[in-house]
Amino acid sequence: MARRLRFNGTDSKNGGCPAVHEDLDSGEVVVQGRPLTDPDDIAQLQHCGPGDVAVVVPRELLVNHGPKEMKRVSKLIGLEEFGRLFETFEHSAWHLETRRGYASDREDPAFAEFLETGEAPLDLDSDWCQTISRQTAAGKYVGRVRVVDNPPTEGQSFLLSYARCNAATGEDVRNLWREDAERAHLPTADFWLFDSRLLAILRFDDQDAFHDVEIVTEPAEVLRYCQVRDAAVHASVPYDEFAAQLGAKG
Repeated sequence: MARRLRFNGTDSKNGGCPAVHEDLDSGEVVVQGRPLTDPDDIAQLQHCGPGDVAVVVPRELLVNHGPKEMKRVSKLIGLEEFGRLFETFEHSAWHLETRRGYASDREDPAFAEFLETGEAPLDLDSDWCQTISRQTAAGKYVGRVRVVDNPPTEGQSFLLSYARCNAATGEDVRNLWREDAERAHLPTADFWLFDSRLLAILRFDDQDAFHDVEIVTEPAEVLRYCQVRDAAVHASVPYDEFAAQLGAKG
């Protein structure tokens, strides 16, 4: 079925290229202009797929005829596509964990071992640990801040013990108390930031089961979460230091 395109405008004085159209159903923007054909120019483009075509247009065209409203650009992806983000990020991946427990943890045999022994096993052969170890060995940064209640829930205590495994892969693992997170105005949602340009908000059901991910690329919204990351890191402490503080309180 053909798209329903609306002509937004052109700065051309003779009715030719370039021009901007907008898809009335999807909200996508169609820009027409002179194709970029020089191989040396095309080689400089980032994230250009094999089916993509680049066009060159005057800056004024986008200013005058591109959409002006601030609209959050988001989409839902499944767990498989989300997992691929950890294979393809370029320089950094960072996570804020805010929940009091996760169904996936409770179903993990490591959780039962923690309940029996008081210590989570150090399993560096898992797919997750292998992926993160490979990325940090390549010089990429992976970090997380975990929010902890006072007193910690059973799930939070498990993750505090499991942090040894996270750190062994090269992750920068940190913790902070929930009251400190609230004082720093951190959101209650779990999220990952990839390369400071892609925001992945993790969505859970009422039983703490992780079911899908909302992807946001709108720059202003991503920047807001980058500021959250900076505040969380500033307010938190390394996991081992946090565990020592917790032990002293006990």
